[in-house]
Amino acid sequence: MDSRYPSRIVCLTEEPTEVLYALGEEDRIVGISRFTVRPPEARRDKPRVAAFTSADVPAILDLEPDLVVGFSDIQADIARELIAAGVEVWIANHRTVPGILAYVRRLGAMVGAAERAEAYARRLEAHLDEVRQAAEALPRRPRVYFEEWDDPLITGISWVAELIRIAGGDDVFPERAASSLAKGRILEDPDEVVARAPDLVFVSWCGKRYRPGAIETRPGWDAIPAVRDGEIHEIDAAIVLQPGPAALTDGLDAIHRVIARWADRTP
Repeated sequence: MDSRYPSRIVCLTEEPTEVLYALGEEDRIVGISRFTVRPPEARRDKPRVAAFTSADVPAILDLEPDLVVGFSDIQADIARELIAAGVEVWIANHRTVPGILAYVRRLGAMVGAAERAEAYARRLEAHLDEVRQAAEALPRRPRVYFEEWDDPLITGISWVAELIRIAGGDDVFPERAASSLAKGRILEDPDEVVARAPDLVFVSWCGKRYRPGAIETRPGWDAIPAVRDGEIHEIDAAIVLQPGPAALTDGLDAIHRVIARWADRTP
C-alpha cells in the first residue's frame, strides 16, 4: 500500500465504503457506519463505529485512523471532536447527481486511485445517459411524489428529484428538493400533495419500512391519481437516500422501472 496516501480510513457514512470497495481500495477501510449494506462483505468484515448523527469517537480513535470520511454538515459535531483529537477529517457536502460523480473522483484521488476513479465515474455517467435516453423514448411523463418520511411528511432531496427527472418523471415538489436540510422539505399541510395530484408515489422512509395502507387511508388522499390507481411503490432507502453510487445505479433503475411500466400501460 502506497504510504503517500491514507491507509487507515474510517467511513462515517455508507457512500465512501461503497466507492472504496468499487475502486479495489477496501483494505484501507478500518471502520464503517452501522447502516452500511453495500457491499455486504463490508458489514461482515469491518467494525461498525458510527451512525449518521452519532459516532463512537473513542472506538474510532482506537482504530488509529489517518483519515475519517463523512457526509453532511449534520456531522459537524462528530468532525469537530475528531479534529480536536488530532484526526484528519473530510466531510463532503454534495447533494446533486453531478456532486456524487465529483465525490467519486475526489475520493479516488485522495487514496491514489484517480485513474480508476475516473473510469468508474465515467461508467456511472454512461449508465445515467442510458437511462436518460430510455426515458426520453417513453410516451408520457408521470408527476411523482417522493416521500422520505411520514411524520412529519418530508419530500425528496435534490439528487432524488434529479434521479426522478432522469428516469422519466417530474417531481411535484421541485422547489422543496432544492433545500439541503430536511426541515426545508417538510410539508406542513398534507393537502399540498393532494393539490399536486401525483401519478406515482414513491415511499422511502429512511430507517423504517413502509406500512401498506398508511398512505391510502390519509384523509382526502383517495383523490390522488397514484392512490386511486394503486401506484404506491416502496424503494429501499439504502439505494436512493445515500448520495453515492447506489443512487445512480440501483436507485435510478428502480425508479425508472416503475415509471416505464406506468408510461407503457397508461393511455
